[in-house]
Amino acid sequence: MRIDVVDNGGQWTHREWRVLKYLGIETKIIPNSIDFDDIEVDGLVLSGGAPRIGTEAIKLGNTAGILDKADFPILGICVGAQFIVTHYGGKADAADVPEYGAMEVIITEPGDILDGIKSPFKAWESHNDEVKILPEDFLNLAYSESCKHQAFKYLKKPYYGLQFHPEVEHTEQGSDMFKNFVRICEKHK
Repeated sequence: MRIDVVDNGGQWTHREWRVLKYLGIETKIIPNSIDFDDIEVDGLVLSGGAPRIGTEAIKLGNTAGILDKADFPILGICVGAQFIVTHYGGKADAADVPEYGAMEVIITEPGDILDGIKSPFKAWESHNDEVKILPEDFLNLAYSESCKHQAFKYLKKPYYGLQFHPEVEHTEQGSDMFKNFVRICEKHK
């Protein structure tokens, strides 16, 4: 089982990689400029990052090409999740209330990436932008008081997004979300 982490310049990219290592997964951090044909994985994590989705999406490199060609599961975190949404015709933009620190997240659709996760749970947030409108064929999975799309899945491909940071120890059950993603990747093989 191999799940790589696409580096979008996030401060916690190495934590995402480390969580996968702790779970016994073969993993490495790869640049977002990588050509799709050079990726050999069972799944990918699109890391969070500093780029603002509305004005700096170009800094996410070849992420669009990866999303177009991948047939393996993908987990987008923070700006990675926002990019998935905008790529498929949804909208992500400046948050009405930027979230920093712990927020309470309520699950509306249990299962998949949130399988077995107790709701509500505390999640660590660090974002100025957020998903505003999900595209067709996307299902909202969770929300918080000031962000209505904290987690989602794409119904046509095994793609998931989390606005919060499951790799940070302050997020309750965060490692369980990574375990769920590993299980999704195993089922998809």
